[in-house]
Amino acid sequence: MKRVAVLISGRGSNLGALIAAARAADYPARIALVIANRPDAAGLALAEAAGITTRVIDHRPFRGDRAAHEAAIDAGLAEERIETVCLAGYMRLLTPLLVGRWAGRMLNIHPSLLPAFPGLDTHARALAAGAKLHGCTVHLVTETMDSGPILAQAAVPVLPDDDADRLAARVLAQEHVIYPLALALHATGRPARSPAPDARLLNPLPDASARP
Repeated sequence: MKRVAVLISGRGSNLGALIAAARAADYPARIALVIANRPDAAGLALAEAAGITTRVIDHRPFRGDRAAHEAAIDAGLAEERIETVCLAGYMRLLTPLLVGRWAGRMLNIHPSLLPAFPGLDTHARALAAGAKLHGCTVHLVTETMDSGPILAQAAVPVLPDDDADRLAARVLAQEHVIYPLALALHATGRPARSPAPDARLLNPLPDASARP
């Protein structure tokens, strides 16, 4: 069973999905550590309630020295004998120090169908671009942001009345499905396969041919 650390900065929505999945007896990974770079990250309480070890490694005392901050994170990971790292709403750009040490063993979830819309504000950008499909991606972390090998993806349609918040909510529901799946498959060394999107999302309107 792989020992996994989850790095967070905020509410820990995807952290909650990973914790829930890891409760299953046959799940091949255990969430052994949660690290936050902000002491007020709400996800810390979620982890503590689940009996998971937590650490706050605040970036602010490092005064912009990102490598030193990441060295402290790496030391914490080593102390807890972590084998795999999951980024879940971790709002810090990583340096080659941490990325290099965890190459092939660090996963991230991104709210778009990469390679489309890397970076921030993905839902608003998808709407502005007139995208018909949007979604989320789990990928391995590399030195180039949001460009690592893709492990799993899920798509949702962009509906005519969508705004960024409505679209984000449907994408988030799929994030909670594919992140535990991708972590499980990565932990067992098997290639990931994206689950089919919810049929209700693909067919938001009743089939006219089925109407009386």
